[in-house]
Amino acid sequence: MFQLQLDPESNRMASTIPRVREDFFIHWGQVCQDPSVVAKVVLVGGEKVGCVVAFPRDGQTHVAYWISPDRWGQGIATAALRLLLVEIDCRPLHATVAVTNRASLRVLAKCGFQRQGSRQVAASDRHPAGTDELLVLP
Repeated sequence: MFQLQLDPESNRMASTIPRVREDFFIHWGQVCQDPSVVAKVVLVGGEKVGCVVAFPRDGQTHVAYWISPDRWGQGIATAALRLLLVEIDCRPLHATVAVTNRASLRVLAKCGFQRQGSRQVAASDRHPAGTDELLVLP
């Protein structure tokens, strides 16, 4: 997963800045110990190709996913998110996506998420400045 999050094209699409090794493992160590988080590795034919996660943020439950770029366009993100949605019974669920990430917006729409608006995002250590689309699954 560390190597996947370093991919330049993935980061361009997601409008993210990859974590350095130490920060990555600290973050995921905390994620895996948090009982309010559901994090799953996405496997295809026994190969690790990404992850899908539900996590609390600002009093809401959010979902996110990351798929290896050599597996894009194969329906894997949609299938992984649909499986997570079966497991996560709380609603509403939320997602935040860079407005330029058309592929992710399609995945969320296929899974029933609806656009609620957008917001400007200030630059941070994890994201360049930009605009995010806010989505909800009622």
